[in-house]
Amino acid sequence: MIKNGNPFLEKGFKNVTYQDNSMTVGGTVLKTMVLLALVGFSFIYSWLEMGAGIGKFTTILGIAVVIAFISSLVTAFIPKISPITAPIYAVSEGILLGYISKLADLKFPGIVVSAILLTLALTLATLLIYRRNPAVAGKITRGVMIATFGVFLTYLVTFVLGFFGISLPIFGSGPIGILFSVAVIVIATLNLIVDYDFILKNVSQGAPKYMEWYSAYGLMVTLVWLYIEILRLLTKLKSDD
Repeated sequence: MIKNGNPFLEKGFKNVTYQDNSMTVGGTVLKTMVLLALVGFSFIYSWLEMGAGIGKFTTILGIAVVIAFISSLVTAFIPKISPITAPIYAVSEGILLGYISKLADLKFPGIVVSAILLTLALTLATLLIYRRNPAVAGKITRGVMIATFGVFLTYLVTFVLGFFGISLPIFGSGPIGILFSVAVIVIATLNLIVDYDFILKNVSQGAPKYMEWYSAYGLMVTLVWLYIEILRLLTKLKSDD
């Protein structure tokens, strides 16, 4: 079993039976583009609806939250149906991203464009780094796995503490909060490199065709995470001005 920092990818590949109708790099890239396009279209829809007023959009937003949660769990545990559930997740996630992004842009105009450009820049940088030196993935995989687990454990603890009215400075706009966001962005960026390597190795081992959708889903999750963390950092920096 090949190890990967992205828990969504690793979970799906864990019990895969390899076969002749195998996944390819080209197929995975195509599926990733399809999912990102769905995120983009639903993002724009959500953005425009937010511009028209939050009132009538509340119901749609609530449904999107539920669908995103359910489709994410189903995709993670039943990768064979990822050709169906991954696009559903992409649409619902795009709606949520559009909502979050519009709120941020209303407070700090132009911040969303900056976050998107930075996400694209970091993605391109990781592609170039991995292409020039694929061996780098093997050197960072274990550390990325541990760091990613630590980040999500921190999110979970923060969520639980929130019920008791306790907030941690890592989510504030002070120096600690900014440093935490920078660290998480670095971890999310490194996850991309590990994802590329994980996918290529499974392609070489002949993973089944449906895993193209699952792999595309895993990459999309990482990219969305990276975008959200960049948007969060920029918001903190603007708030601190």
